[in-house]
Amino acid sequence: MGARKKNVARARKEALKGQYFAILRNVPSSPRKMRYVVDLIRGMEVGRALSTLRFSKKAASADVEKLLRSAIANWEQKNGRKAEDGELVVEKVFVDAGATLKRMRPAPQGRGYRIRKRSNHVTLYVGSKNNIVSETQPTETEE
Repeated sequence: MGARKKNVARARKEALKGQYFAILRNVPSSPRKMRYVVDLIRGMEVGRALSTLRFSKKAASADVEKLLRSAIANWEQKNGRKAEDGELVVEKVFVDAGATLKRMRPAPQGRGYRIRKRSNHVTLYVGSKNNIVSETQPTETEE
């Protein structure tokens, strides 16, 4: 690996140390269905998001709930303490399309219809509520 590439990789690794996230890959549902669930919890407090996912009727909500619990555990692991009620917030969460399996279905007159079995990848970031407020609020020196 070249020096420039190594420096970029080191900088990316340092940037990720301050972020707390979890990634769920190859979920066997379409990205569109997953985005309905993810849009429900974006920007919510973690406790409220967990209860929203718990009582949602969507099948994808179970996967997102498990992912959110994993992100909370990652935050607790990196900070060395338990998260208090109302301290953590779902900062950002997004869904990307994964691999699509192409299948054929028999159709009339010897034809075949294509079936696309889609999958997705979900990335969820959590952060402290006070860090988010301090980043968005201008300080006295900035004004």
